[in-house]
Amino acid sequence: MDEIRDKDERTELLLATRTNDVTAAAALIAAGADVNAKDRIADTPFLYAAAEGRLEILRLILATGRADLADTNRYGGNALIPAAHHGHPEAVRALLKTPIAVDHVNRLGWTALLETIILSDGGPTHQDIMAQLIAAGADVNLKDGEGVSPLIHARKRGYTEMAKMLQAAGAR
Repeated sequence: MDEIRDKDERTELLLATRTNDVTAAAALIAAGADVNAKDRIADTPFLYAAAEGRLEILRLILATGRADLADTNRYGGNALIPAAHHGHPEAVRALLKTPIAVDHVNRLGWTALLETIILSDGGPTHQDIMAQLIAAGADVNLKDGEGVSPLIHARKRGYTEMAKMLQAAGAR
């Protein structure tokens, strides 16, 4: 399929994903649109759908088997990291049904688990995401680029429930 791109190198599928136009996205995906086509800022339909919780489109993309699970965004994060930090538990759940790298480290030195703590309010949505990541085998002792553990980050922020979850999973 020839990919038409705008001035920012966004494909029709990425534009449909950005506006959450499920009907257009489904038609483009069925026609063979590239779910991994990067724009000028390294967004792809797959990465954007995960990051922004475009769940129906994400599921359509994953169902094709064409999503590059190892692909990274402009921060060096795989699709799981922004899905976790932006607070999209259903997108996280969908991604964790794939062999995506749960402990992938981005350029900031953070994993999905770390971003779930560092870039959240510690509330129920991110606690749900944390529980999913832990259940999927996330390393609860994998420190950030500065050597700070998830447990220390949770404690420093006063995220008592998250700290309890981490300790129950063996965090030190």
